[in-house]
Amino acid sequence: MMKEKLVVIGNGMAGMRTVDELMQLAPERYEITVFGAEPHGNYNRIMLTPLLFGAKSIDDIMIHDFAWYRRNRITLHCGEEKSVVSVDRIKRRVTARDGTSADYDRLLIATGSLPLMLDIPGRDMEGVMGFRDIADVQAMIEKSQTKQHAVILGGGLLGLEAANGLMQRGMQVTVVNRAGHLLNRQLDGQAAGFLQRQLEDKGIEFRLGVTVAEVLGRDGHIGKVRLSDNSLLPADILVMATGIQPNIGLSQAMGLTCERGIIVDDHLQTSDDRVYAVGECVQHRGELFGLVAPVYEQAKVCARQLAGRASGGYRSLLSATMLKVTGIDLFSVGDFEGGADCQQQLLVDHAEGVYRKIVIKDNIITGMIMYGDTSDSGWYLNLIKNRTNIAAIRDRLIFSPVELAA
Repeated sequence: MMKEKLVVIGNGMAGMRTVDELMQLAPERYEITVFGAEPHGNYNRIMLTPLLFGAKSIDDIMIHDFAWYRRNRITLHCGEEKSVVSVDRIKRRVTARDGTSADYDRLLIATGSLPLMLDIPGRDMEGVMGFRDIADVQAMIEKSQTKQHAVILGGGLLGLEAANGLMQRGMQVTVVNRAGHLLNRQLDGQAAGFLQRQLEDKGIEFRLGVTVAEVLGRDGHIGKVRLSDNSLLPADILVMATGIQPNIGLSQAMGLTCERGIIVDDHLQTSDDRVYAVGECVQHRGELFGLVAPVYEQAKVCARQLAGRASGGYRSLLSATMLKVTGIDLFSVGDFEGGADCQQQLLVDHAEGVYRKIVIKDNIITGMIMYGDTSDSGWYLNLIKNRTNIAAIRDRLIFSPVELAA
């Protein structure tokens, strides 16, 4: 029987996880062709931080090396010239920048996201970069070998990881953050204060409540930045870690329905019933995605569809935040602010550097922050996901896991 042709646009974690799942379910159903814009196999983007500070090599973070594609008879076109530039949905054909083309019966779009590069005067100078892929990490490592001052714009997870990596490379690092405290989407002010003090002890400096207003330099290379309060910082590199945006340009050009991301239904199908999409490029029920857990769940659902084994549709998962900075333990999940109808439990130990906050509504935990000691995070996360009634253990809840009566 003739195999159907599946073309995957995007050789990252979302698309290739879908292929992995599909090969478990229907290994002989498709002839698979993958187009990727980077000159590598599929690698673990989460591990870019240890790659930056030297704890991992590129080989260490590969999920699928080139030999894997050969073993599984998957055609891989990768590198900048293999970026897909057009899709003909009538002829069902994709075409890359260098003219390489492939026909499809089913198309999977997994183009991921792009770093949000703010429109700041001088941003086109050499030394201004994002932190999104192996090439960015290699550029940062190269600069760190000859340069001294790094400015990170953005006090979120990615920014703090970049700051830590460059600090470990020997650079003097300053984090600039528009919000008044770090990780303002994941932490409250008190927990963020613990984090900031610990990072300052490592040698990272912070400028909070301001942003970069202008990039200044000489001969096309950055030399300093002017902040919104008109102060100047020396800067041999500026890493913009201000967020991501779904990479939907190709999908828009194809005529697929897009808003902030590619609109998909509960089966990860786009407005074209032969085209599916997964990962950070999609928008499902109004939501965008930037964490691995929900993206991998999308991959499972999409693979079942492609395998002809449709079951339940995709539902958004509650995802927890963990910070990948050496020596710092942080866990955050759910609504950790709470409203007037919520109660809070707090445990604060400045001497031990421990902070714990639980938000409760109707005897259900709706959100939590743990800082300094996260060893019990899995137990609390299960309580939250299962919407467990904690009334019987409420008085001991903040301290440690308690056996619940059957």
